Amino acid sequence: QVQLVESGGGTVQAGASLRLSCTASGQTYVMAWFRQAPGKEREFVARIRWNGGYTNYDDSVKGRFTISGDSAKNTIFLQMNNLKPEDTAVYYCAAYLEWRIYYDRDSTYDYWGLGTQVTVSS
Repeated sequence: QVQLVESGGGTVQAGASLRLSCTASGQTYVMAWFRQAPGKEREFVARIRWNGGYTNYDDSVKGRFTISGDSAKNTIFLQMNNLKPEDTAVYYCAAYLEWRIYYDRDSTYDYWGLGTQVTVSS
């Protein structure tokens, strides 16, 4: 059983930056960030695969967000730059422990954090 704890959310103005963190209680194969805005389904944001260090991003955040990790601490980060009001959402950390085909589907993930609120004002 893996527990995930996020931190770093907050309220900022458009154009500002935030850095989210998520720490897992044990080793994982893939860790990812998802987000859910009011009235929308939960959507994939970014993921990192520890084996090889592969990263992937949703097109909506590519070039603005960067996912990184510290494997020794089982911790991932999401550096969010040039935030936009449409980035406002609850951001969730997620993980799975073995190889899976689809990393961008929330149904793939077995473990979830409680989420952290990110609010971007215009």
